[in-house]
Amino acid sequence: MWTKPRTNLSKLLTTAIGMSLLAGSLAACSGTNSGADNGSAGQGGSAGNAGAADSAVAKEGMPIVQEPITLSLMAPDVGHAKWEDMAVLKEMEKLTNIKLTFQNAPQDSFETKKNLVFASGSYPDIFYAADLKPAEQVTYGSQGVLIPLEGLIDGGYAPNLKKILDENPQIRKNITTPDGHIYALPNVDLTAVWYRSPMWYNGSFLKKLGVSELPKTTDEFYAYLKRVKAEDANGNGKADEIPLTSTKLDDLRMFFFGFWGMYDEVIYADKDGKVHYSPQEEGYKGYLTFMNKLWSEELLDHETFSQTDEQKKAKGKNNQVAVFNDYYPYFTMGGEPSREHPMMQPLQSEIAGTPVYGKHPGQSANGVFAISKTNPNPEATMRWADYQYGYEGSLLFSQGPENVLWKYSDKATLTKEPLEVPGGGSRDDYKGTLTPNYGILPPGVNLPENNKGLQSDFDAFIAEENEKKLVPIGKIPFPNVFLTPEEQSEVTAMLSDMNPYVEQMEAKFITGQEPLSGWDKYAAQLKKMGSDRIVEIYQAAYDRWNGSK
Repeated sequence: MWTKPRTNLSKLLTTAIGMSLLAGSLAACSGTNSGADNGSAGQGGSAGNAGAADSAVAKEGMPIVQEPITLSLMAPDVGHAKWEDMAVLKEMEKLTNIKLTFQNAPQDSFETKKNLVFASGSYPDIFYAADLKPAEQVTYGSQGVLIPLEGLIDGGYAPNLKKILDENPQIRKNITTPDGHIYALPNVDLTAVWYRSPMWYNGSFLKKLGVSELPKTTDEFYAYLKRVKAEDANGNGKADEIPLTSTKLDDLRMFFFGFWGMYDEVIYADKDGKVHYSPQEEGYKGYLTFMNKLWSEELLDHETFSQTDEQKKAKGKNNQVAVFNDYYPYFTMGGEPSREHPMMQPLQSEIAGTPVYGKHPGQSANGVFAISKTNPNPEATMRWADYQYGYEGSLLFSQGPENVLWKYSDKATLTKEPLEVPGGGSRDDYKGTLTPNYGILPPGVNLPENNKGLQSDFDAFIAEENEKKLVPIGKIPFPNVFLTPEEQSEVTAMLSDMNPYVEQMEAKFITGQEPLSGWDKYAAQLKKMGSDRIVEIYQAAYDRWNGSK
């Protein structure tokens, strides 16, 4: 419906895994697939491949296989290095005795290439970082193209992942389709807080205006924006300050919705388990009213609906912007990472119980790893993937090999220290030549101990801001749920009309092209288009999820 911000840095991806709440799957009705036709591992043997499990595959320790095997892997490529040259993948081949051949496509065209491969009937052994949507998982799983993985997980070939699923049963629920199978694995980050990148204050403006305590209510925030506009906050003698800027509201909408009690831009469940469709909530009307007030008084950038992200950043680097969204503040303001620009404190509005914050769910919405039916060694493949769900594997993929960019300062406590980047230059860019965990979302887990000793003062600052401002009011908006085919078809048809209408009316209400007195007419039109039915369908899906084991 609305574009969500992305980043090309693996460090950022591992802490900000976007959750697409309306990616409800084209799911088969529960019980429609017995598993007999697509090789359920629960029936004995390897999942997706007939015959008994391969006794030559080690369930623990390395190498995974005594005799070398070769598997093909399809993945998106961000272009920093050839995958066959990456030190991490070379190290994996030495550890596991599994050699990989790569079928890469540029990240921008990977989705198209993936669809062509699924249509071709000729599949790689492994789909890696493949962004497999719920509908794709169920469609290609029920067709037998992707094999069920739960038998391999519970059969001893994924001890690291099984431990995660046993300790976090909601994750297993989130990746199990209505036919009872797991066709794709997630990226797991239980430490994550951000569901979207947050809002930031320009610290130099705060200092210039003598603000020692950040606004806590929408009224206080409005008053601060008025001061920015009136009091030459950047000190250049020109009236060129922009109190609040945005790019089509896609960057601030999620964060601001929480000021009016909404956890997500589209669908969320409240603390009592009641499902809501945000664009018809009273809180949404409050959001529109406030944003219209900012627009009418030129406190909201009047280029909001036309500018690019690059143009927005240029204003930040020119020290014109007071409040803005970005992953990190220095991405907009320029300079080095520092504590200068504080995270925005979510605001209390006239809505009771505010503010709230839509918290990261701890896992990717879409599947990032799957095994095709033509894979001759699913047990070995699962063990290869499972290594990335344990400490040593996740460390290897996230930080690169030991003694390149880091070394242990105290291995007993897993404490590390950074090493100089060979040849100088950007640490992140160099890391992108070592590991595929850069700019894409791979299988695996983000563990706090991976970064022990490697955190900067800026990392500590971000953690402190999260704990103080977001964690106390955070709630996961909605679980990953699979819809039945009938539900998905109905939702898709309704939202194809509703989404453009909501986006168009949001802009009109905020810019004053449509007076807010037209709210009742707007809400009635949404109901006519099926908004109550959307809530009904997602309530049923939520109740099914909540009642599953």
